[in-house]
Amino acid sequence: MVQSNGEQTVVVGMSGGVDSSLCAFLLKEQGYRVIGLFMKNWEEDNDEGECTSAADFDDVRQVCAQISIPCYSINFVKEYRSQVFDHFLKELQSGRTPNPDILCNKEIKFHCFLKKAKELGADYLATGHYAQIHHLEGQAHLMTAKDPLKDQTYFLYTLTDAILKQVLFPIGHLEKAEVRQLARRYQLATSEKKDSTGICFIGERNFRQFLGRYIGAQPGHFETLDGQVVGQHPGAAFFTLGQRKGMGIGGPGEPWFVVGKDISRHVVYVAQGKNHPALFCDELTASSLSWVTNAPSQFPFDCESKVRYRQISSSCQIISLENETVKVRFKEPQRAVTPGQSIVFYKDKLCLGGGVIMEAGPSYYQQNKALKSVDGINHLS
Repeated sequence: MVQSNGEQTVVVGMSGGVDSSLCAFLLKEQGYRVIGLFMKNWEEDNDEGECTSAADFDDVRQVCAQISIPCYSINFVKEYRSQVFDHFLKELQSGRTPNPDILCNKEIKFHCFLKKAKELGADYLATGHYAQIHHLEGQAHLMTAKDPLKDQTYFLYTLTDAILKQVLFPIGHLEKAEVRQLARRYQLATSEKKDSTGICFIGERNFRQFLGRYIGAQPGHFETLDGQVVGQHPGAAFFTLGQRKGMGIGGPGEPWFVVGKDISRHVVYVAQGKNHPALFCDELTASSLSWVTNAPSQFPFDCESKVRYRQISSSCQIISLENETVKVRFKEPQRAVTPGQSIVFYKDKLCLGGGVIMEAGPSYYQQNKALKSVDGINHLS
């Protein structure tokens, strides 16, 4: 972490949670001039009629008063709706499964919010993300957090070297348990507050009910891969590859899983078995690429990757880079590679960048219907 010279100002993005609260405390202890800034992105109440942003801002004010730093709130509801939420809805309706948290980091937190921090005279913007920044030979590199279970570099791969030079991640070198312990030691008001979960603007609400307010019902069939109708659904946009719950399909045999969608026909394809070959593939294409420092200069390029958050990284090879699109081949088959989600590339603890998955497969089912099962996973015979 960059140490303060006693005159540097840091704006801390404070959410009302324990992570950002401890960030503000630690930075003040290190000698920075700290300003707490709360960001409001969503105006609707939750399903219980409570305004969660108002309660969160109360927690921010309480912590800021405890550690004697100024506290402000800024409204990005309009920007969030136009730059994140509208894109999210459009992608869902097209059959893809977008990740709004990644887009929020790119367009709101580390663009609009960073710009506001600079207007307030900040030298740095700090957040409670679990990630680390390593400065080497004039470049800022994005590194994974000490706590592998909390690492958030998957959501931060769009941050470039130029942005990272203006950012601090004060708790990236700590494990979550250590963050809690320190917050309790310093008696911060949020030390026992439950961690937030779910998509940034939806939180812990019922996903389908929430989206139903914005996406009109387009009912259709659940079909097997050979065309047999096995159920009805309220809309293909509500389902994603690999999904098991919420389909209401019973009957004998193994559980049903979503293995594909045909948006034009309003069909969601399903198959029985967690390891059905239609869920596995060994290659994909991705676009909308973003590299923290520089793109690979030679191909094929060996690295590791994740196609979803909390996944253990797997070995892969970037085969080519053409027209801002990469083709990626995996050493081991990957399950439920989902268009609209992101693939993020790593070299050991270094996050290189990533892109949005445009097409997965072909699946093992598509490659060859004569399959055998090896070690619980269906492979080509």
